[in-house]
Amino acid sequence: MFRNRVPSRFFRPILVAVSSAMLFGAIPQQASADEGVEREAIAQEVRKEMQRLIQQEGLLDAAIERGITNYIQKQRAQAQAQKTRKKSDQARNLRPVSAERDHIQGNPDARITLVEYSDFECPFCKRFHPTVKKLIDANDGKVNWVYRHFPLQFHNPGAQKQAEASECAAEIGGNDAFWHYSDLLYGRTRSNGKGFPVSGLVPLATEIGLDTAAFKACLESGRMAARVKEDYQDGVKAGISGTPGVILLNRETGSVIPMAGAVPVRRLQAAVDQLATAEK
Repeated sequence: MFRNRVPSRFFRPILVAVSSAMLFGAIPQQASADEGVEREAIAQEVRKEMQRLIQQEGLLDAAIERGITNYIQKQRAQAQAQKTRKKSDQARNLRPVSAERDHIQGNPDARITLVEYSDFECPFCKRFHPTVKKLIDANDGKVNWVYRHFPLQFHNPGAQKQAEASECAAEIGGNDAFWHYSDLLYGRTRSNGKGFPVSGLVPLATEIGLDTAAFKACLESGRMAARVKEDYQDGVKAGISGTPGVILLNRETGSVIPMAGAVPVRRLQAAVDQLATAEK
């Protein structure tokens, strides 16, 4: 009877408005005696329709589900923001870049520095190595690259000895020799701990023109192990937990952006652009 007197196109908005009011106490659920039978009929029809919607169409289920979904999304966003802040705070523990101590490729006076903590036997580091080269080349002296060691235990002894060998190359041949030796290691290793034989480290030094006897004596002494360990420990303090671990640094403002994994060059460039506009 009620549906015949109220056009169907008006029924649902009326239902929603009235049922909401009933649910939250905006109007009484029982009509007073002087309001007549008609209002009571409407109220009964609304209650029946509400019950049908709840039982058959899951009206409240959908609303509850939306509420739960929104809550979970909000909690995840807050957790991610907190995690990002924590990583940035840790990254500020980064050991200061030093031309005397660090291996730097590119303009040593560049405003933006990419500090990479890496492992010569890490397949993701092997993939990432040419990516950083592209970034340096694309920024015309505005970005430089600092390489630090982070050999992972499950890639040893290969990763550790390769890191020590690169330091021997630097001691004997300087910064250029370090980068040349490192490029060849990444180019030739098959990665994952046994990708380049330890027995091949001395011949590789000979190949690039380093004094073979001096290189062999340096590598066999094991004295570069302490320097590699120092890099590793500095990385841990700065929040590095895997390789490649990257911290982009604006050396003028002190602003940092930590990144993990073999990220593509476009993401690196976006971070560089963000840091370039950062204020003190």
